[in-house]
Amino acid sequence: MLKQAQKLKQTQTLSPQQIQFIKLLQVPTIELEKRIQEELQENPVLEEGKESDREEQEFGNDDASTNDDTNDEFDDIPEIDPIDEVNLDDYVNRDDVAGYKMYGDGDVSDDKELPIPMMDTLGDSLLVQLSFLNLNEVEQQIGEQLIGSIESDGYIRRPLEAIVNDLAFLQNVETDLNHVEAVLKKIQQFDPPGIGARTLQECLEIQLRKKDTQDSIVKIAIKMIVLCFEEFKKKHYTKIQKRLGIDDEQMKDAIEMIIHLNPKPGGVNSNAASAQFLTPDFIIKEVNGRINISLNGKNAPDLRVSRQYGDMIDAFDKTPKKTKKMREEVRFVKQKLDAAKWFIDAIKQRQDTLLRTMQAIVDYQMPFFLSGDEGQLRPMILKDIAEIIQMDISTVSRVASSKVVETDFGIYPLKYFFSESISTESGEDVSSKQVKSVLKEMIETEDKKKPLSDDKLEKLLRIKGYNIARRTVAKYREQMNIPVARMRKEL
Repeated sequence: MLKQAQKLKQTQTLSPQQIQFIKLLQVPTIELEKRIQEELQENPVLEEGKESDREEQEFGNDDASTNDDTNDEFDDIPEIDPIDEVNLDDYVNRDDVAGYKMYGDGDVSDDKELPIPMMDTLGDSLLVQLSFLNLNEVEQQIGEQLIGSIESDGYIRRPLEAIVNDLAFLQNVETDLNHVEAVLKKIQQFDPPGIGARTLQECLEIQLRKKDTQDSIVKIAIKMIVLCFEEFKKKHYTKIQKRLGIDDEQMKDAIEMIIHLNPKPGGVNSNAASAQFLTPDFIIKEVNGRINISLNGKNAPDLRVSRQYGDMIDAFDKTPKKTKKMREEVRFVKQKLDAAKWFIDAIKQRQDTLLRTMQAIVDYQMPFFLSGDEGQLRPMILKDIAEIIQMDISTVSRVASSKVVETDFGIYPLKYFFSESISTESGEDVSSKQVKSVLKEMIETEDKKKPLSDDKLEKLLRIKGYNIARRTVAKYREQMNIPVARMRKEL
């Protein structure tokens, strides 16, 4: 039997204004600019420009009208009713009349793709080269299928047997493995060198065979990749020398040639297409020992509510006879006025929060912003800044998630200034950034013939006073994309 009972529960519900502020706070500058343009298109009441500019313009117009008393011929022109002046039918009939649209529901922490200029793709380039081979109809279809199977880095990872099946079932093309491989060999001669390879070993071999194969070093490099690839990957150079019967100088020259090959031939086009320009959210300059913080101008746009629509509501209030259409139009305008005011307030609140957060970070990390020395960075977590600006940690997290800072020493993501602390022998807490900087310097200055192992690095760090475990050394090394000692070894 069902029982009914009352339960008292306290919940917190965000208002539309709060939701709007949260969404605007976390977007980076480039997204904010786009968001503002969308709002300007959606809301006819919102317009660009400073409020003071409009007041000066109106004041100037009033002066002109009072000083020009001779234009009496215009006195007989009837005054236009503001409600009749603007036709709102195009706006009222839209789907968003019932309420204010919210934007930016996605996760802004993900990297956003910026608009890029139109250019030929890797596939387009390969198809053009395929057209020059004068293949028969079946070979042309095989070639197109193979090119379509090439991934963005330039490799074909789909088994050729599967491609044979694709041709049979999807294009009704009967062929065999040998025929497909023969066409693939032709595609592998296309530019960029190494395209269409199935493995890294094949990719490097293709590139080497495009060089002068009569050159002795090229011949050694080819043998090294074909016969000793596993030893080459593990940098077992002594084994390679014994197997190929070469001296140190030949070994060094061959390895130098191989490491300058392109392991991802498809990246030539994709890197150019995906290149993006960083747009800083903050600009920090040091002037006479003082730090000046400013927002990117796109973060502080000049927005205002159109006076024309405010006058329309005033005219409506003074109109004795109010039709149903007039009521609908005014209701719509009031909704848009509220939305415009909310939006402007949210933008101003965003600017204030960004500046307060950035000022707190600069004050906390002042030695770094004056010197640019990573070793001067203090341990700092989100909670530290949240306590300073007296806001929630989630607010600081949204500010730091996708913002970029331009300083005199380069451009940094805001997250860069947050780090965990490491204890030294003296009991002092230092930033993990400082430890990474010392670790990186050790590796850069090591003897490349005998690179330092993680155990050795741990001991050297302890000598310098950093109490850090070997697994932490390995973690920091991997975070800096530095390979293990064996892979850093050079002849």
